Amino acid sequence: MKLTNFSKSFRNKIFASPENLLKIILTHGKRKKKVIMCHGVFDIVHPGHIRHLIHAKSKADILIVSITADKYIKKGEYRPHVPQDLRAMNLAAFEIVDFVLIDQNDEPIKNLKILKPDFFAKGFEYISGKINEKTKEEEKTLKNYGGKILFTPGDYVNSSSSLIKFKEPDLRYEKLLIILEKYNLSFKDLKKSVKNLKKQSVHIVGDTIIDTFTYCNMLGGQNKTPTLSVLYNNKVDFLGGAGVVAKHIASTGAKTYFTTLLGNDKFAKFVEKECKKFKIKLNKIEDKNRPTVNKNLFISENHRLLKVGTLDNTPINQEQLKLFSNYIKKINTKAVIFSDFRHGIFNKKNIPHLSRHINKKTFKVADSQVASWWGNIVDFKYFDLITPNEKEARFALSDQVSGVRSLAAEAYNEAKAKWLILKMGKRGVLSVINKRHFSNESYISIDSFVNNLVDPVGAGDALLAYSTLVYLNTKNKILATIIGSLAASCECEVDGNMPVSPYEIIEKLNDIENRLNV
Repeated sequence: MKLTNFSKSFRNKIFASPENLLKIILTHGKRKKKVIMCHGVFDIVHPGHIRHLIHAKSKADILIVSITADKYIKKGEYRPHVPQDLRAMNLAAFEIVDFVLIDQNDEPIKNLKILKPDFFAKGFEYISGKINEKTKEEEKTLKNYGGKILFTPGDYVNSSSSLIKFKEPDLRYEKLLIILEKYNLSFKDLKKSVKNLKKQSVHIVGDTIIDTFTYCNMLGGQNKTPTLSVLYNNKVDFLGGAGVVAKHIASTGAKTYFTTLLGNDKFAKFVEKECKKFKIKLNKIEDKNRPTVNKNLFISENHRLLKVGTLDNTPINQEQLKLFSNYIKKINTKAVIFSDFRHGIFNKKNIPHLSRHINKKTFKVADSQVASWWGNIVDFKYFDLITPNEKEARFALSDQVSGVRSLAAEAYNEAKAKWLILKMGKRGVLSVINKRHFSNESYISIDSFVNNLVDPVGAGDALLAYSTLVYLNTKNKILATIIGSLAASCECEVDGNMPVSPYEIIEKLNDIENRLNV
């Protein structure tokens, strides 16, 4: 498929306004042709849908298919699987479908009153048992102006939900293409957004973690106790936590400042060495009474056996808080990132104090990870960008049941954020770019582009770094969301917490572009 021709042939069949569609089907203010309308989600178009549409078209001259907008779909936690623009495209591609209407209401009643179709077609399943109240209301609306409700034959019925549960179709490339077309963006724009990042400057404030991978060979286990017996092979240390966010930033050539809390030990010296290697300006606040945080993961034949933590999560004292505040105040950068792993620097009481020292013109970003310890992303109020994962958002809001769109909107509102990127692991990300949550223009959904999963640890840090940098470079939240997601995908394809380079992201974009052009 050619990028420029993906939707051009069908765009004129898709409408968001019933009033504009009404003008098209009227000739000199009068309707001369019979009109039939169908309505549904049409998440995955299956043979049952096609037979339904064919039968409907046989009863009238003009077939209008109305689809439920994304914001009103509550069938499942991650539904719809196919976003409304792509669902509309799928239906518009059928020759028998004359027009597609994206319904901006939760029920088709309003559009029935405006369009006044001669017939309203519903599936056989709506009459096979007791007629529900919604169908009765639709039938009453039709009778009021002389329309009729029709039920199409039920000799072949499939469910989009059952098909998606059986195997979710891979639509990540098509979804990305729809977003690019919708916002008039190109792969050239995406590649350009990760160039010249070296002109940016970022101050990262947060918890340093040294991630140690200890590689072993399995010898066996004890007969009387559940003790694993392994043979030590070697170990590798990685600068993790807020430190790897700084490395991601620095790997682009951007001016990077890093303020953190360290102990007086060998790991503190390792941090200093890594920062010097990546030309990161380190502001070390030393605490001789606590160790530098270390998480030692024991691995045998790619199996993660055990993680051992060496840490002290005691909150920083007043003297240390003052030092952090002074660094935040005096270092002038285009963005400040608070990277919180709840290892002593940030807590509910001191976050407002530290936030007040950020220059008002500086782009403010926060990420609070709760993989093992208590933390709350909505404690970071009035930030320009926050990047929780789904678990962190549900924890912060005590919400285990809402769909991800409602969850993201609730977290956005609670934190009073200007922008939120919800990380959903293998499902990609959902970006809330403004407060108009009842408009589809508020959400950007990007699937994961991981082709060979090696190690997902650190993916969120890569997204955090690149979303921030690209936004500083372009002031475009859509570009920043896409590049951040691709950076996370690149991070997942390497072992250990390694910084992602702009070159790797461009290579990922080239691969996607080639797949779309085939």
